[in-house]
Amino acid sequence: MYFPTAGIEVSPLIPPLASFAVSFFMSMGGLSGAFLLVPFQMSVLGYTNTSVSATSQLYNVFSNPGGVFRYWREERMVWPLAWVILLGTIPGILIGALVRVYWLPDARPFKLFVALVLFCIGVQLLRDLRRVRSGVAVPAPRPVVRIVEQNHHRVRYQYDGREYTFSVPVLLLFCVGVGVVGGIYGIGGGALIAPFLVSVFGLPIHTVAGATLCATCLAAGVGVGFYTLLAPFFPHLTLLPDWRMALLLGMGGLCGMYLGARCQKYVPARALKWMLVLVLLGTVLAYGIEFFTVRP
Repeated sequence: MYFPTAGIEVSPLIPPLASFAVSFFMSMGGLSGAFLLVPFQMSVLGYTNTSVSATSQLYNVFSNPGGVFRYWREERMVWPLAWVILLGTIPGILIGALVRVYWLPDARPFKLFVALVLFCIGVQLLRDLRRVRSGVAVPAPRPVVRIVEQNHHRVRYQYDGREYTFSVPVLLLFCVGVGVVGGIYGIGGGALIAPFLVSVFGLPIHTVAGATLCATCLAAGVGVGFYTLLAPFFPHLTLLPDWRMALLLGMGGLCGMYLGARCQKYVPARALKWMLVLVLLGTVLAYGIEFFTVRP
């Protein structure tokens, strides 16, 4: 099958199978998996032009609703958390895009800083894992989220017999920062936000995943729209997404996220945290290798 925007010819079975495998596991931790599919498209499929970023954003739009719907159906969606993440991420993305264009043409140095931040979050998660005993039980099949308090200052909710809280202003500021980083360097916000919510705010990953997927989906829609608006002003660049590729990736991702969300409640939080740690350290390693081996 030929993909005109990407300029490649690939079997139509490969993109959905790859996105299904990635999204199934990543959706359990609140990640869309787009940050893994970008190098897959570039290195394996040969999709190297600039539109790969918009295609990956469109993948989020098509695939994330599968996980969001399942978490909502099981009453494990913390909607106030999703809206705070979204309200912070969107303006951050727009600011980051402007910073990238006007002040930081070389993205390489700051990636080392991002790697250090991810490393610190990973260390915090490892400390949490060391404090948790190996005998922690898997959550009951039907724990649900119940909002206790919701205002401009904080949100409190109950889940599986425990109460959790987070500061709205603090989380909002953090999400703006994540959005700026994502807008400048094109890394997925979920890879930063989900581990932060678990390690710093102490929120259970079984309630964080749905909120981060929802916010990522909506923010990705804004990102695709932004690329569409920019396209006429940069005719020498291919900014519009490859819809065929995005649809195939989205089909696999939609199914993978739905099944991943369905299975997540049977997976211990400890195992999900280990998955986040591996994702973080893998990203740190990739950025470190890029910084020290790729010439500016």
